[in-house]
Amino acid sequence: MSNIAQIAEITANWIDDLSDSSLPEKLASGLKLLVESNDVTIILFRHSALPKLEYFDDPKKGGSKNIDLFVKGAFLIDPFYLVATQKQQRGFVHFKAITPAGFKQTEYYRTWYSNSGLKDECGYLISLPNNDFLNISVGRTGELKNFSKKELTLLKDITPLIEKICQQHWSQAATEDQSPNIRARMQHALDHFGASVLTQREKQVVHLILHGYTTKTVSEELNIVVETVKLHRKHAYAKLDINSQSELFYLFIDSLMSVEEYMEGDPLSNYM
Repeated sequence: MSNIAQIAEITANWIDDLSDSSLPEKLASGLKLLVESNDVTIILFRHSALPKLEYFDDPKKGGSKNIDLFVKGAFLIDPFYLVATQKQQRGFVHFKAITPAGFKQTEYYRTWYSNSGLKDECGYLISLPNNDFLNISVGRTGELKNFSKKELTLLKDITPLIEKICQQHWSQAATEDQSPNIRARMQHALDHFGASVLTQREKQVVHLILHGYTTKTVSEELNIVVETVKLHRKHAYAKLDINSQSELFYLFIDSLMSVEEYMEGDPLSNYM
């Protein structure tokens, strides 16, 4: 079957169930038919709520293993989320194109991303009403090879179709949410993380480390020498009573867990 015929058949299946709760699963199945994949995740980001998993593969079948940690706070420093919220990027995205240099040496990679088992990942960022958006991740784990240029081009070419299908389905369920904006509150907590105990420069260094920057790339971003970065990091870790990047990551996650009662300022003020 040609790609065009296959896309037409898959699309017909999607259109039949646009308003049905089974659409996320059928969307994932269709994408897996177009390009071999064993890890598809669909995450809905409502403007005032925590991420909602609309579909994800069973970890025992090769899917994401650490999704609970992601939903509870790690999503705030996920590259897909960052380009969606900070750069307002939408459309097709290849993970390797949006990660900072040295990403595999970061604690986010070691603590969460590597545990997902993903070898290659791409996907879609789709705008929805009320400043909501959808993240569809198409990944490969295990023995599967990285996506080929041809496969990436195919997925990119069907972006308008994916956008239309998703907007039709998820816009029907969209309502104006009057509940407290938990996600914005968590973002505010991250922005002020460490502010009560760290200097401005120490806080900048810590935040860049959390966002996946290495010592070298922090140096380049802040236009300071590597040894100065190391000194700021040493002082920050001492003030936070931690000894490693791993402890910093978990301190960040644990402090965000109390975000329900959080109102403003540094979340560490009441945590430590």
